[in-house]
Amino acid sequence: MAVKQDTADTHALLEYSNYDFVHPAETIRTQRSSYGPPGFRGLFINYYAALCAAFSALGGMLFGYDQGVVSVILVMPQFLARYERISETAPGAGFWKGLLTAMIELGALIGALNQGWLADKISRKYSIVVAVCIFTLGSILQTGSVNYPMLVVARLVGGIGIGMLSMVAPLYISEISPPEIRGALLVLEELSIVLGIVVAFWITYGTRHIPSEWAWRLPFLLQVIPGFVLGLGICFLPFSPRWLVSKRKDDEALISIGRLRQLPLSDERVVQEWYDIRAEVAFHQEARILRHPNLQGKTALHRIKLEFASWTDCFRQGCWRRTHVGVGLMFFQQFVGINALIYYSPTLFQTMGLSYSMQLIMSGVLNIIQLFGVASSIWTMDRFGRRPLLLWGSFFMTVSHVVIAILVGKFSKNWPAHRAEGWISVAFLLFYMLSFGASWGPVPWALPSEIFPSSLRAKGVALSTCSNWFNNFIIGLITPPLVQNTGFGAYTFFAVFCLLSLIWTWFFVPETNGRTLEQMDHVFKDVASEGEEARRAVIENGIIGTSTAGSRPQGITS
Repeated sequence: MAVKQDTADTHALLEYSNYDFVHPAETIRTQRSSYGPPGFRGLFINYYAALCAAFSALGGMLFGYDQGVVSVILVMPQFLARYERISETAPGAGFWKGLLTAMIELGALIGALNQGWLADKISRKYSIVVAVCIFTLGSILQTGSVNYPMLVVARLVGGIGIGMLSMVAPLYISEISPPEIRGALLVLEELSIVLGIVVAFWITYGTRHIPSEWAWRLPFLLQVIPGFVLGLGICFLPFSPRWLVSKRKDDEALISIGRLRQLPLSDERVVQEWYDIRAEVAFHQEARILRHPNLQGKTALHRIKLEFASWTDCFRQGCWRRTHVGVGLMFFQQFVGINALIYYSPTLFQTMGLSYSMQLIMSGVLNIIQLFGVASSIWTMDRFGRRPLLLWGSFFMTVSHVVIAILVGKFSKNWPAHRAEGWISVAFLLFYMLSFGASWGPVPWALPSEIFPSSLRAKGVALSTCSNWFNNFIIGLITPPLVQNTGFGAYTFFAVFCLLSLIWTWFFVPETNGRTLEQMDHVFKDVASEGEEARRAVIENGIIGTSTAGSRPQGITS
């Protein structure tokens, strides 16, 4: 049966049908032709995939923008006049402030958890459109909120959209990226988050001079703009070829790969990637049928049961180590203290003896320093790998927290008499932000999107992202009372977790640099037996043999 495509794609497929390509299965498993150099230089060669990734990463900017806005409006007089229960003099202000900031994370947890099945059902890119619509509704409600309960609900709704975006954007990026620059492109998610923080912070820093409530309503309203651009533009980007194969749209997947790589469909590298994806998808789909033979019916009840069973597969042999790594990375990303410092940086600078104006300025500088750290990982992620970045980042962050805890503990009672020590604390806080931005900022967003098999990738990334938002929610709740009641104890608390992150990474996190998504079974040693390895080889040989028998992709007729 002929596959209906536009004229250009049809001509490309017919051109491919005259190309006699033979590629042994063993070679496909062990060798790959490169799409270009790794890291920063490869971005220019694979420019189209880089542009698609950069555009889809706008979803990260929406989360970052919210963080940047909240960090300033929480100390804005116009905002506190409307919501008096979070002012410093109100009873229980720390709890109400923490609840307000944490609601975005609670909503994001709900959104990320539901995005897994949605991304599998309607595609990665269309699920982004759904997320943008929900986020836009939340933004409008936040802009028009008139009391504390309405603002809390509005942030919950906006958080659902942000959580959906934070899950599906890295997933889409990982599935369209060539392995040589996948790390660099996944960095764009974190880069977008930090850029959103920086932009929002300085916008809000400027609007605080507006005498009316528009000082904080305007920043909430402006976040609709990047959301609208993302929701409209994503419709013009290609589908994930791995999602297309999972839906048995093999020929469209080949076209998508050729478009993403800007290469003819007859190019050896394009065909090789096409074979790899089809073999990996077929292998895991077959494994799922063998694992759940009684749930393969066509009824709605069978589909619902299979959906729930697929979630439990993330915790079974063949995937539990990957789930452990994905969830653990997101846990430590929050418990090393980053969002506590971003949300409450003005308050933290106050404990170091800085004036109100300097508190806000230094909070903005803090975010810029983090941006430089994240930007450096565009080069280092694929140059040195994920694991070394995590290990060195944990070490430097531990040192920073320990030094700050000592200085705050000794001199916080009389900062005016110890200005030099106060600025040393600020310097180490900036060093911490640089270290985090270069390591634990981008890597936890990159790794979960790489490590899961195709059949469970959306669900695995969803679980990892849920870990991020759940732990972000906990941090949002505990940080205000922690800072208010313990002083230097907050830095000691986070120092302990920085050290634990180093130990955990050393023992549990493998290196994925330079590997294709289809090679992660070997990275995690999840091919449990020689029988499974042999079966994978049979599937790959079968796909290659079928595709080359007629010297054309399956399903294409001239």
